[in-house]
Amino acid sequence: MGAALALASRGIGTSFPNPAVGCVIVNDGRVVARGWTQPGGRPHAEGAALAAAGAAAEGATAYVTLEPCAHVSPRGPACADSLIAAGVARVVIAAHDPDPRTNGDGAARLRAAGISVTTGVRAAEAEQQLAGFLTRLKRGRPHITLKLAVSLDGAIAMADGRSKWITGDRARAAAHLERARCDLIVVGRGTWDADAPTLDVRLPGLETRSPRIGVVGRGDGLPEHVTHFPDLAAVTADPALCVLVEGGMGLGASLLSADLIDALILMRAPILIGAGRTLADIGLADLPQAHGRWRAESIVTLGPDRIERFTRTR
Repeated sequence: MGAALALASRGIGTSFPNPAVGCVIVNDGRVVARGWTQPGGRPHAEGAALAAAGAAAEGATAYVTLEPCAHVSPRGPACADSLIAAGVARVVIAAHDPDPRTNGDGAARLRAAGISVTTGVRAAEAEQQLAGFLTRLKRGRPHITLKLAVSLDGAIAMADGRSKWITGDRARAAAHLERARCDLIVVGRGTWDADAPTLDVRLPGLETRSPRIGVVGRGDGLPEHVTHFPDLAAVTADPALCVLVEGGMGLGASLLSADLIDALILMRAPILIGAGRTLADIGLADLPQAHGRWRAESIVTLGPDRIERFTRTR
């Protein structure tokens, strides 16, 4: 399953409108095929792996990071049916698929066909990887991550608004990797006007992974390739699975105040700014309300900077 999860990560940021899934097929103790959700969402991971396995799929075990789909679409067959037709003997599943078109029917269909099914293997890791897809189904909106570059004293810019650069080269490269893993990157109109950011991915080999760009606020004078969002409701109505919010004291604060941030990335530099700019008011009435809302996920050191990740507890 670890290999399947690693394969699934290859599709993050390119598999929209479908989730990024990984599949490994093993027969007689040997990996006979691997697959992951292809750009644009098709073929699904199972379809790609079965095509690579051919006859070797008969009697094999398939490891998949998400329950195989149970619905036929104009873009392809149901993966549960494809696994049955290929003659696999066992399917090991990480995460349950809450899509009402599947929602347990994929596993049930496999079992009805005499296939052994094991579920819940490394489910927590798969669910974290599938956060955009699961948030879309459960909350009817994209999964939204707020990224902030901050100083030791919590400033996100100098008093005059300058913020280039708070963090070093390696942390900024990590920020570009985060961009490559999302469907849409959003900034506030103030940040757009002040910094004229390109908001693309400039990592060697990943230049084609630049996401769509959105600006929240006034729409006048925006380039054609930029999506205009007049307000937060328009952002949450976007069909993207994963949204990365960069820049904007007001935008970040508004999203936090509306409790629309699902993940937080703090890129903390070992510098002191003093009278710098911080986030605007996030609607906190008293200090006890601030506790218990964020769960620390990881801390990584890149050069002099620290990348701290947090998940909103709900």
